[in-house]
Formats: sequence, structure tokens, C-alpha cells
Amino acid sequence: MNKSIKIGIAFTVMLSFMVCNAQIKNAITESVKIYGNCGMCKTTIEKAGNRKKVAQIEWIKDSKMAILTYDPSKTNTNEILKRIALAGYDSDQFLAPDEVYAKLPNCCQYDRIKKSEMAASKTSEDHAMHHHDGKTESTGDVQPEVAELSAVFERYFALKDALVSSDGHLASAKAKELLNALKEVQMNKLTPEEHGVWMKVMQDLIKDAERIEATKELGLQRDRLMKLSEKLYQLLKVSKQKAPVYYQHCPMADNGKGAHWLSKENAVKNPYYGSKMLTCGKTVETIE
Repeated sequence: MNKSIKIGIAFTVMLSFMVCNAQIKNAITESVKIYGNCGMCKTTIEKAGNRKKVAQIEWIKDSKMAILTYDPSKTNTNEILKRIALAGYDSDQFLAPDEVYAKLPNCCQYDRIKKSEMAASKTSEDHAMHHHDGKTESTGDVQPEVAELSAVFERYFALKDALVSSDGHLASAKAKELLNALKEVQMNKLTPEEHGVWMKVMQDLIKDAERIEATKELGLQRDRLMKLSEKLYQLLKVSKQKAPVYYQHCPMADNGKGAHWLSKENAVKNPYYGSKMLTCGKTVETIE
């Protein structure tokens, strides 16, 4: 980066901080690289990242640098960059879904980071993290990507079990735990395959968990579990697991249309009917 660009960035950071600091409480400012080409990219990136009185983005076309000013008590860099990725724009942390990128106007289709390059970078970082003083630290048999998503799946299983027990209050509480786990996922620790699916299902997963948490009505919770289970199934299919997970089907659920769920047990315990039809259903796939 040449000297004139650095000076321009520094001036923009200072100006953005002065303007936004008056609107955003406890504002802090960071700069990150976001890939794009033109003025249309700038408009889309800033619209996706901005949140009134919470976050303000200034993207600089020539340097591809974005100035992020935000209230750290209400958001963080990852949340902002996730929104921008969902709008079609890669950063060094998060890649946009391929289908969203493909829909960008031709002039906005920038040269992308290759998923293999992101994975190689992550592997290099992980390697460095587990070395010090010339010695290698063993991390055990569990890979980082397994640990990163395991909390999401475990919270889902707890929610499913609450519905097997027909306990709407417990299901609401477990949905809140699932919601927290979803929001804590660090996408830079996912494999490229997991990342691609995560970007497609993340918003729906959060929406479904929020709706289950918001009610104690079992019927509504079970309806939402159907949608939640289908999205988590997609994610589970590209994730490494420590133990088999069973994809199970009830032909009576959803007014006879049928619905699936995920279980750590091969024995059927139906979350859509509980004790009324506890063993209604069968295992249709074992995911290992």
C-alpha cells in the first residue's frame, strides 16, 4: 500500500470516527479489507453493514478497506462482516455464498478469495497456535471444526429432547441456549464446506430458534422444529462428528406430510407427538 493511500485511509478513519462517534455510544473504530470493485459495491457493502446508532461502515474503493465504527455492547466485527458476506462481498474472515455472489452485477463481480486459500490460511494459523518454544502441543483427536459446531448440535438435541418430553417451558429455555450457540459460531474456524452451508442456513436457524424461544405452545414449537431440523441436517452432512447421528422420519407429522428430526440415538423418540406416539417413525439415514 503506497503512502498516499495510507494517508487517505488515516484521514477517512479520523473523519468517520468524528461523525459516527456523535451517533454511536461507546464507539470504537477498526479497519478491515472487504473485496469489491465499484461505486455500486460501496453502496451495497455500506447498506448491509450499517445499523442506525449501532454500526456505521465507510468502504474505500481504491484500497478495498472498510472503516467499521460500532458500539461494542451491541455488535462486533464478525456480525458486521457476516451481514456484508450475506450481501455478496468477501472479507478475509467470511466468504459470501456462491449463489449470492453470482447474482451481483457484472461490474461488481470482483476477483474472489479461493476457499482453498482460506482453508490453507486457517490451517497455517492453527499450526502456529499449537507451537511455542519450538515444541508442538497435542490438540487430541478432536479437530477444531468439530468443536466449533458441536455446541450447536448439542443444544439442538437438548431442545429436541424437551419436545419429546412435551415440556414447552423447557423447550423455550433450550431454544435460547441454541440461539446463543448459533451466535457464538466463529465462521473462520469452519471448513470451506461447512462455511458454504452455514452462510445459506444461518439466518433461518437463528429465526427458527428465536420463534421457539418466544413461545411455550408445544404445537408452535414443534412446527418450527421441523424447519430447524431440515437446516441443521444440511449442516450436519458436511460436518465431522465424533459419533453417529440418526436422521429420523415421522410420516404422521405436519398433517400427514411427514417431518424429520436428528437424534443421537437410533431408537425412535418422536419430538412431534411425545408420549402420544413416542415410537412413531424410523431412522432413514445414519450420518457418520
